[in-house]
Amino acid sequence: MEEIGKLRKKGACQEALSWLETQPNWQIAWDTCDRGDWMLWLIGKMSASLESRQKLVLTACQCARLTLPYTSDDRPLKTIETAEAWTRGEATLEMVREAVRAAKAAAYAAYAAADAASAGYVAASAADAAYAAAFAAYAAADVAFAAHAVAFAAYAADAADLAGDITLRQCADIIRKHYPTFKL
Repeated sequence: MEEIGKLRKKGACQEALSWLETQPNWQIAWDTCDRGDWMLWLIGKMSASLESRQKLVLTACQCARLTLPYTSDDRPLKTIETAEAWTRGEATLEMVREAVRAAKAAAYAAYAAADAASAGYVAASAADAAYAAAFAAYAAADVAFAAHAVAFAAYAADAADLAGDITLRQCADIIRKHYPTFKL
């Protein structure tokens, strides 16, 4: 499959490349991939225009929203909402920058609380997911941060004794709603 060579040149991880080698063709691979983080990474690598970056950020925000049940802090939600507003042209990058700082503060606070209780790791992961989604907007949809929004969502589910791979599948399904097909 020629896509493997293209992905290798873009710096795809070996785990993703090995999985892709087991797939009969690219479209089936896209349709069956359970790794939302891999999918967002790829979309980010291929997104050059502002419009495509906004769509990527919106998708990352929807994935990051999966973490919200794991935190009572309102800063992750506000951060996600600000990043979503940026995708609609209703927020400036300065507003997103401020939300990013608030989400990072929420993550630090949750990690500090984690020393006292393991549930703090869940809240910190939720805050990190929102931070990553918002930072994606701030950095004009930086590829790594969009994918991190999904990875943090899965980590939050793992930390809450749920299956993180279920969250990755949910993210993959969200991504396919926005990108039913994807060409390299």
